[in-house]
Amino acid sequence: MLRGLLVWLVIIVAETIHGIFRGLFITPYIGDLRARQFGVLIGSLLILAIALLTVRWINGSTREFLLIGAIWVVLTVIFEVSLGLALGMSSERILADYDLRAGGMMIFGLLFMFVAPYLSARLRGVL
Repeated sequence: MLRGLLVWLVIIVAETIHGIFRGLFITPYIGDLRARQFGVLIGSLLILAIALLTVRWINGSTREFLLIGAIWVVLTVIFEVSLGLALGMSSERILADYDLRAGGMMIFGLLFMFVAPYLSARLRGVL
């Protein structure tokens, strides 16, 4: 589990850098909502790449990989909400990322994050 937590730290740093670059280079051209939607796809690819690179080091069973994915999701939601509040975003704005009716796609990113350790283990032949 400790290794899974360390990998989550790598993921969250990568996602933070991704968010900064998205805000600087993509948002001005396609708008905030579309950039955040596109960011879910890019973020999912980043998560998959990191998981693929680290899954052998993490090592575990199917159950452990699914538990790690669940922990990643919970920690990410806590991080995202905390960061949003620290940056002065309203709760409505933060929750909009999770609301499909408002165009938020984050729920798909979180679902992918949940299965990423297991999927990576399957792809790399660990399971």
